[in-house]
Amino acid sequence: MNRSIRFQLNGQPTSLTVDAERSLLWVLRTDLGLTGTKYGCGAALCGACTVLVDGQAVRSCMYPMSQVEGKTVTTIEGLAQDAKLHRVQAAFVAHDALQCGFCTPGMVLTACSLLAQNSRPSRDEIISAMDANLCRCGGYQRIVRAIEAVAAGAQGGR
Repeated sequence: MNRSIRFQLNGQPTSLTVDAERSLLWVLRTDLGLTGTKYGCGAALCGACTVLVDGQAVRSCMYPMSQVEGKTVTTIEGLAQDAKLHRVQAAFVAHDALQCGFCTPGMVLTACSLLAQNSRPSRDEIISAMDANLCRCGGYQRIVRAIEAVAAGAQGGR
């Protein structure tokens, strides 16, 4: 059933009339043209569709629009501000923590959520937090190093 849903999207007030049970992923990609959020498995297993909802990493493929009401959603497109990469994005670039790039938006947003909860995670905590995000290219070591650099304060950006 369609209903009006109001929320903040990448810092902007947003109101849409959509099927309340439709997934956030498809609304972002097809209705709003924000294709940085990727469709991977459709079962919340790979992490490609990860976005932030009120600062927490969620799998948008299984997140119904009914749960978005009144919340703040941040996609990879909303992370950089004033043409300046977010510090996690900058660290991923600096550490070559990407290859094909398909998993990168979900990895970056999961890392942002982790660092918001724990600004100085250990290597084991980083690995544990990132464990459910899959990278077919095998960039895990570079991804972990990038997150470690942010945690150590070695990476600039906001």
